Amino acid sequence: MTEKLLFTGKTHIAGGREGYARSSDGTLDIKLPQPHPAAENLFGAAWSACYLGAIELAASQRKIKLPAGPEVDAEITLNADGGSFFLRARFDVSLPGIERGVAEELIEAAHGICPYSKATHGNIGVETRLV
Repeated sequence: MTEKLLFTGKTHIAGGREGYARSSDGTLDIKLPQPHPAAENLFGAAWSACYLGAIELAASQRKIKLPAGPEVDAEITLNADGGSFFLRARFDVSLPGIERGVAEELIEAAHGICPYSKATHGNIGVETRLV
């Protein structure tokens, strides 16, 4: 297997009341006066964007044409238990116009494609629902 670099994301983060996050390509430039819930929101946005792309790839691999408007709502929660912190995730996926069984197959297959899903597998509790 030959590894091929597809993309590199570079960000700079500054803390404090005037905190911010900026990407080197200018696509991200937001204020971060507090690290939370910004971290969870950014992680949810990044993971769900990747996951949506994985759903589209899974559909393409199966020669399924997705109608316009597939959507993913992500909820990332920061939790504590006895001084230990951990994350949980929930994805609500909308694939209008796709038969339920096929849609469920696509959303499951996408977790096997998405690098964020692979990286977090077994480390973060994930609930995925077709809505």
